[in-house]
Amino acid sequence: MTDSNKSPVNRRRFTALEIRQLEANPNVLHVSEKAITYSPEFKVKALKAYQQGETPQQIFIEAGFQLSIIGNRKPNECLKRWRAAYSVCGESRLLEERRGKGATGRKPTEDLSMEEQLKRAEARIKLLETENGFLKKLEVLEGRVKPKKPCAPLSTLNSLTKPFDCTLLRARQATFVS
Repeated sequence: MTDSNKSPVNRRRFTALEIRQLEANPNVLHVSEKAITYSPEFKVKALKAYQQGETPQQIFIEAGFQLSIIGNRKPNECLKRWRAAYSVCGESRLLEERRGKGATGRKPTEDLSMEEQLKRAEARIKLLETENGFLKKLEVLEGRVKPKKPCAPLSTLNSLTKPFDCTLLRARQATFVS
């Protein structure tokens, strides 16, 4: 990706001087090399200003941020994220820092019963078997591996044709073999 703000590998890092400048802003709670934590009051104030028609860039510039430091896209990204949080839980979601709190997700395996662990293991096996099947088909399609000939009922076909001297059955047998 060419977008430096979206790719974690290419994400811009703040210098020590930029960190000090950003931390001096009253609308900032904390700054690391990679991220800025904005004050909850600023988030609410920015959302209200946005709802009154101000652009994200105007809001951040008026709040004392230099777009050359934080990036031109940062105001849009922040307001988009804050609007989503506001629409889900209202202003209370913006007033408290949620990172690292109340993480949802899978229960740790030690909390699962043996039956739940077995179900999870069976599902994982099924997933891996399906994945292996897809990979085998891909290898055949890419020509890395020749498809295996059906080993099916050649011996069964031979045993059926021996009692009969039928050329039609032998012709069919020849098509199975090739």
